[in-house]
Amino acid sequence: MRLEGKRVAVLVEEGFEDLEFWVTVMRLREEGAEVVAVGSGRQPEFRGKHGLTARPDTSADEVGAADFDAVVVPGGWAPDKLRRFDGVKKLVRDAYEGGKIVGAICHAGLVVISAGIAEGHRATGSTGIKDDLVNAGATWADEPAFRDGNLVWGRVVEDIPDFCRELVVAIAGDPPE
Repeated sequence: MRLEGKRVAVLVEEGFEDLEFWVTVMRLREEGAEVVAVGSGRQPEFRGKHGLTARPDTSADEVGAADFDAVVVPGGWAPDKLRRFDGVKKLVRDAYEGGKIVGAICHAGLVVISAGIAEGHRATGSTGIKDDLVNAGATWADEPAFRDGNLVWGRVVEDIPDFCRELVVAIAGDPPE
């Protein structure tokens, strides 16, 4: 188990992409990570785009980047909501600035943009946010998943296996594959 002893925050909010949240959570747990679902603090349970639910363990205002080895932002409609909360942006920005891994898949780049950490990085995600990433100073790359510094990017649902592979390698502290 490559992530034994690692603690990972996975953000959740109404309209999360069910598979990008749950498959990532299960994959990280499979590798031995302690996964903490972190919400906005708005409500005790959120419904995903396709009907699955998730309960946050805590809110972004109650934790800090020092509590985690990585922060992961799944996609769906949730990132557009998450980016509106100062606690979420602070958690993501502080994790990035602290050299911790920040993972973003699909529409999660919206949170990366709002946290002010997209500029100067290669980035991918849903083509629906390509212009947003480019306008924020990122360089678009139409690839399934990759790591750029301490940012791990995934494109869309179909790329979850590639995203999770990159994420596990990065959190384990291994060099990019």
